Amino acid sequence: MKRHLARVLTVLLCSTSLVAAAQTASSSVPPQVAGAAKTQLTWYGHAAFKLVTPSGKVLLLDPWITNPLNPNGKHDLADLKKVDLILVSHGHADHVGDSVEIAKRTKARLVTSFDQAQAYARHLGFPSEQFGLDSVGNVGGTLSFFDGEVKITFVNAIHGSTLTAKEKGGDAPYAAGNPMGFVIAVRNGPTIYHTGDTDAFTDMQLLKSMKITLMLACIGDHFTMGPDRAAEAVAMAQPEKVSPMHYGTFPVLTGTPAQFAAALKSKGLLARYQPLQLRETLEL
Repeated sequence: MKRHLARVLTVLLCSTSLVAAAQTASSSVPPQVAGAAKTQLTWYGHAAFKLVTPSGKVLLLDPWITNPLNPNGKHDLADLKKVDLILVSHGHADHVGDSVEIAKRTKARLVTSFDQAQAYARHLGFPSEQFGLDSVGNVGGTLSFFDGEVKITFVNAIHGSTLTAKEKGGDAPYAAGNPMGFVIAVRNGPTIYHTGDTDAFTDMQLLKSMKITLMLACIGDHFTMGPDRAAEAVAMAQPEKVSPMHYGTFPVLTGTPAQFAAALKSKGLLARYQPLQLRETLEL
């Protein structure tokens, strides 16, 4: 009888230990791994995107929300009540977009180059207290946000970066620093490459080591790379998937998604093609 009781007691103790160990292991799993939360990416047309991290942080990329492709632009702009970061690739109005209005309303911090940030504050009225060394840098630098949940690396882009502002009754062009692209890495989530406005260039080969999940590639032509050159960029950067952007907003932007898909197919890369619909949200 005593032996039987001892065996029962041993089993109970072992079971209790196993349960405790399982609970400890479960509690040590980060919530974005254990839970169902994913990174969400919404396209507003042109080069404007919203990225929401698993913890709910909101990043806007080149937020021209009210661009001509988006008939719901004013509603979408008003609906942006919580924004943490605003990323701007260069000074052209179709990329700075609605940044200043959004920043003043939401207190979001500006993420861009040091020179661009100074120009936006001086000539466009971007709140200067909403950027600093924690949020501005230059090409080659990587900034960390939200205790490391998001890391943003500034990468090259081949383009211009002037801005216009009304001063003394007229439009005047001002230098706005160098253009750039962004590689945004979300902890336990995707790595997204927003090219900004650029042509293809051989340094894109260096991005292979960053294991891009989704590349957002300008394809409009004339002011940026067109479909064929964008396919060359994909071949160099080797993302898992690529979505076209910055096309069709103006008549001069003649590159189309169909042309881009054909160019990818000619290089054996069509399986990487991930077309986006206006206001569509991808879960990554």
